[in-house]
Amino acid sequence: MLSYTLRRLYMTIPVMLFVALFVFALLDLAPGDPAALLAGEDATREDIARIRMTLGLDEPFLFRFGNWAWAVLHGDLGTSLFTGLPVSQMIAQRLAPTFSLMVLTLIVSVSLAIPLGAFAAWKHNRWHDRGIMVLAVFSFSVPSFAVGYLLAWTFGLQLRWFPVQGYVPFTSGFWASVHTLVLPALALGSVYVALITRITRATLLETLSQDYVRTARAKGVGNRDILFKHALKNAAVPIITIIGSGVALLISGTVVTETVFSIPGLGRLTVDAILRRDYPIIQGVILLFSLLYVLVNLAVDLLYRVFDPRIKY
Repeated sequence: MLSYTLRRLYMTIPVMLFVALFVFALLDLAPGDPAALLAGEDATREDIARIRMTLGLDEPFLFRFGNWAWAVLHGDLGTSLFTGLPVSQMIAQRLAPTFSLMVLTLIVSVSLAIPLGAFAAWKHNRWHDRGIMVLAVFSFSVPSFAVGYLLAWTFGLQLRWFPVQGYVPFTSGFWASVHTLVLPALALGSVYVALITRITRATLLETLSQDYVRTARAKGVGNRDILFKHALKNAAVPIITIIGSGVALLISGTVVTETVFSIPGLGRLTVDAILRRDYPIIQGVILLFSLLYVLVNLAVDLLYRVFDPRIKY
């Protein structure tokens, strides 16, 4: 297990290098010139050229990428083109809201989706199953920002149960912070819940049709024990896989959700950086999210052994 973990960690190096090269090239080819935005509308070509030279944007692509990659390896993500602050500092200031939102969304989504999927599989072809699947298809089809606006209007503006904007840090109170994240977490997790519910139901339906389940029933094992002690445990590997893969949905969804609910996290930081062509911030955030996704997939692979001892590494 240890050797496998070390090998996987070693493999993250070429993966992250490819991601860094892809992101750097993509932003370099993107339309727009940050130097022109910095110079302002009344700037001359000479002003823009001087700013490009100051920022090093007039250097060849490979030279700029090499300097940036070398700095990243030393923990330097660069400096914001507009604020002049270190990118690592700006990201650190926005980490708490984003990761708090993602963790709460993950907890809420898994807590709702697995019981719903298990119940739908247990009540297969009954009205309970059909109702849950209709709800899952609807949640999967509606964009998270639309769900966010609906939740904000219903539970924020009409019922006034939750705030519709802003974020309270955990240092100001745990429950106060969670209270501000409930609606964003529900909006962000709507697609995630639908995905996990459908996979849980499909996997459990296949598992419940196995011979050992019929044998357990013939021996008089109760329905609850069959579902939770036998079927759900043997169906855990596909469910864990989709939970890990769905982290990509959370990462992409934070950008929209934080914008809807005015949460000062990495999503808002990314949107502002894109609008201003602040390339160092965009590159730094994408690298961070890519590393998070790689590590989550590693954790998922290691969890396979916990739920299925037959898996060897």
